Amino acid sequence: MIKPAVFAATLWLGLWVSPTMAQQTFEGYDCTADCSGHQAGYDWAERNGISDATDCDGNSQSFNEGCQAYVEEQQPLPDDEVPADESDEDSAE
Repeated sequence: MIKPAVFAATLWLGLWVSPTMAQQTFEGYDCTADCSGHQAGYDWAERNGISDATDCDGNSQSFNEGCQAYVEEQQPLPDDEVPADESDEDSAE
């Protein structure tokens, strides 16, 4: 017979590593662990004023994706994607 404490620990561990657990993401990119690589790439791109995704070409996929996320965030939204509260108020006349 399995002891209740062993059963509970096994159940908890099974839930903790469950593949159905929500995947952590960073600006739309899947993280493999804690998204620290993505954050590092994003921060680097911000510090260095990176504006072209081709400059995000390091040795780490997560770093590169963080850098790309920064570049994508700097791109202006097309007119049809601008939130209503940020659109040109004069155009409604």
